[in-house]
Amino acid sequence: MSCGDPHETECGEVLDHLYEFLDNEMTEGDCVKLRVHFEECSPCLKQYGLEQAIKALIKRSCGCDDTPADLRSKVLARIDSIRSGQRNGEQVVVAVETTVELHAEAARPAPRPGGAAAGEAPGRPGAPVEAGAQAE
Repeated sequence: MSCGDPHETECGEVLDHLYEFLDNEMTEGDCVKLRVHFEECSPCLKQYGLEQAIKALIKRSCGCDDTPADLRSKVLARIDSIRSGQRNGEQVVVAVETTVELHAEAARPAPRPGGAAAGEAPGRPGAPVEAGAQAE
């Protein structure tokens, strides 16, 4: 994303470090650069406000739940792995399975031994054999 206006700090760089800024994980000098950019760039300021609101909503909704220690360590290890790959110039691809895909997989019927059951069309489980059709 870029607003098209020239800035000392590019929009892409600001947005790449937005969560570090929101989480107070940046040096004061870098924070100042981002604050100056937000004063100049309304699209980035809007994105900052949106991300800040999302973090507040998550904190309000999930703040009372304790994160299991093993999940926390796995997530932190994955973050370290991604960061080290980026430092080495590797392209990092993160695969994400959506809930819909997981539910769709769970809803699929298990394959039947020996193929289609009697009365089903071959290759189409659950579909009736048409009258006069021969099973293969």
